[in-house]
Amino acid sequence: MTAGTTRRLRRRATGAVALVGAWAIGFVGLAPSASAEDMRAKQWYLDAMHVDKIWQKTTGEGIKVAVIDSGVNATTPSLKGQVLQGLDATERDGKTDDYSGHGTTMAELIAGTGRGGGLQGLAPGAKIIPIRIAADDVSRRKNNWDVEDAIRAAADSDAKIISMSFGGIGKTERMTEAAKYAQSKGKLMFASVGNTGDKENTRQYPVGLPEVVGVAATDSEGRVGKFSTHGDMVDISAPGSDIPEWCDATFTRYCEGAEGTSHATAIASATAALIWSYHPDWNANQVLRVMFESAGKGEGWKPGTVSNYVGHGVVRPGAHINRGLGKPGDPNINPLTNENSTGPKPGSSASPNASPAASAPASSQAPQDQAAPGQAVAGSSEEVGGGSSLGLILGGAAAVVVVAGGAFFLVRKRRTH
Repeated sequence: MTAGTTRRLRRRATGAVALVGAWAIGFVGLAPSASAEDMRAKQWYLDAMHVDKIWQKTTGEGIKVAVIDSGVNATTPSLKGQVLQGLDATERDGKTDDYSGHGTTMAELIAGTGRGGGLQGLAPGAKIIPIRIAADDVSRRKNNWDVEDAIRAAADSDAKIISMSFGGIGKTERMTEAAKYAQSKGKLMFASVGNTGDKENTRQYPVGLPEVVGVAATDSEGRVGKFSTHGDMVDISAPGSDIPEWCDATFTRYCEGAEGTSHATAIASATAALIWSYHPDWNANQVLRVMFESAGKGEGWKPGTVSNYVGHGVVRPGAHINRGLGKPGDPNINPLTNENSTGPKPGSSASPNASPAASAPASSQAPQDQAAPGQAVAGSSEEVGGGSSLGLILGGAAAVVVVAGGAFFLVRKRRTH
């Protein structure tokens, strides 16, 4: 097959079947926001994560995140001063301006300051390196290898984290090699698993590559989104429902009610930025292992299993930063594959806290019973009183739910090269 047929990137429109919501403007349930001043209040997960306590210790300072997307508008109030020089991988005009609004939303969810009533980033101390790709808008692409070249460019940049809220139906050898190269450079890569969980549940790329962390989406009740693609490419989950976003490339208003694994990917990337900023001497393997071990999990999980719906659980940066959950472990072992990986090694100061790698963290357990779609399995909250749903998601043991019948969680083999 040609590169064009193996790496098509599709646009999700309201009511249409698609691989990922990355390039969508119209989502089911999307409604215009009356005022940009409401955006922080609409970001329900920030309070659930107790960001004020996290930001007393770190805001993500010193960490750069490469956002491979539709470009980034560096002039929005929330992103002024947050965006560094990037790259136009489409080779269309050499600019990194945003042609859809999607990339700017992802950048703001990661590192936005919230100024001017804009989106508040989870890691406002981090900086964004924009790398523009064409997605399915072929008129913008002069370089047919824009995705592959974007990953390689991100690998060569100063970014420690690569956030990829997009996906396509196939992979190329060039993409595979780019991901391997990025891993060898010590980068931590996140990608959305896709939005076809309630339809064909299609595997996509780059998330299907073993070097890439797959991110699924959950809602404010701790439920896995029915749209969230499931399978062995899911490694972790993050909030991805009912989140504001820029309506379009005019940047005149935000829209509410968006859902997608795109948003979850940005929030997972920001979580990594917070943890890495808090431990600047760690490497990618150690940051990811702590994310896995500190993730919110339901009651009754058994060692040695990983959920095909939420991976190792729901991201909880505060569980590690504020409460110390999770150990960095062996810096040489990739937690995705449990294989030795080649990347820059961390400083020796992390070694006293290291713990041997295992087939799965001891806390990574999964229930074996069944649950109906939309039914939450609630845990207890240690940080939010009164048993509120927000506490169930991110404060204590997270609630997690299947989106289809059959076994609630599946014992699965880890991805290998």
